[in-house]
Amino acid sequence: MVSVFELAKRCLLHPDLHVKLEITAEAKEALVSGLLSFERCAPPMPIDQVRLPACLRFVEPRRLPRRKLNASAGRIALLHAIAHIEFSAIMLHWDGLYRFQGMPQSYYRDWLTVTLEELSHFNLLRTRLNELGADYGQLPVHGGLWQVALETAHDVMARMALVPRHTEARGLDVTPAMIDGLERVGDTDSAAILKKILADEVGHVRLGSKWFNRIATERGLSPEREYFELVGRHFKTGAKGPFNRALRLRAGFSPAEIDRLEQPS
Repeated sequence: MVSVFELAKRCLLHPDLHVKLEITAEAKEALVSGLLSFERCAPPMPIDQVRLPACLRFVEPRRLPRRKLNASAGRIALLHAIAHIEFSAIMLHWDGLYRFQGMPQSYYRDWLTVTLEELSHFNLLRTRLNELGADYGQLPVHGGLWQVALETAHDVMARMALVPRHTEARGLDVTPAMIDGLERVGDTDSAAILKKILADEVGHVRLGSKWFNRIATERGLSPEREYFELVGRHFKTGAKGPFNRALRLRAGFSPAEIDRLEQPS
């Protein structure tokens, strides 16, 4: 048997992109084979020990390449940016599984499933980048997503609010327009990958809603009040619209939450 927490630690600590991906694939094989243990043997390491891939060049968001879809370079820039989101999600969900102790085993199983789906998304995008003559890591990226992990390492409720229910939920709002744009320029292969990702991300956000609401309720807190308090504390501009009401409802947001999101700040 192999411990899911040891695999998570190995993945988070290793500085090499390819090894991180191999360890994540190893977790899938162990899970399918029934050889994965969910018994924790040691407390988690501090989050400042986590290593991001040495091959990535981090820059300010304003310095990222432009993404004009009517040019090959623009589509590559878009797919590279989305691939970085999916790779960051692998890291975020490994860390969310690894870091927080005392949760039910179903919590760890849920987020392992999500981690493996993010790996599938990343592999689809990387293959498509290769078909277009590019690869992940050849363009600069920004570190905003991992910053959210650093800011929520102290509390699983904050992590659930700000990773699946804030950063990933934003993908539900913006991805349909990306799909439409790719289809308009004839890149149906890339659009098909984004459709797959979008369908899965609804489930990821829904799991975030499930665990956030459960934890807040168990603490005797109002989930809606805590959600908006956390978003306001960590994001100066709050949640940015427009919001995809239909997808957010499917992903576990209440009508009242979406009404409040849509109110002018």
